[in-house]
Amino acid sequence: MTEEHEEHTAHQPPAVSVVRPGEGETIVLGPTRMRVLEDGSHTGHRLAITESVLAPHTQGPPQHRHGRHDEGFYVLAGTIRFTVGDHHHDASAGTLVIVPPGAPHTFANPTDQPAVLLSTFTPDFYLQYFRDLETALTTAQPLTTKATLTTMARYATTPAAPEPTP
Repeated sequence: MTEEHEEHTAHQPPAVSVVRPGEGETIVLGPTRMRVLEDGSHTGHRLAITESVLAPHTQGPPQHRHGRHDEGFYVLAGTIRFTVGDHHHDASAGTLVIVPPGAPHTFANPTDQPAVLLSTFTPDFYLQYFRDLETALTTAQPLTTKATLTTMARYATTPAAPEPTP
């Protein structure tokens, strides 16, 4: 590489990522359809962003805790029920929920209408968990609670039993 090329490369601004409607990787997990808007490749793996559509009466994952990443949820449409320990929070469109590492949580769509979420993962490595689940589903492996928890464990995530209310 020439000195001139090295200097040009060193001063080149980072590429801007634009994902238009209908673009992005799609991950299908049963009644949930997830669109990857940012997989971390444009953020130095600091951030991943997805848009998920949860069909009516969709149960989420078993309640769990993340050990290595923050997770954010912004409800775009419908209502999502977040369960944190033994507390339920019904979040309608316009609600933001941030889950730091170690906080027990799960979510579901208990309503008769689809719900849409924008989710963030910082850092991005947890996105691979969803890809692994999709692979299990497409290879006819049953997506049992045990299989889900085993996959979660690969991404520093553990089950969390609800803590009793004092």
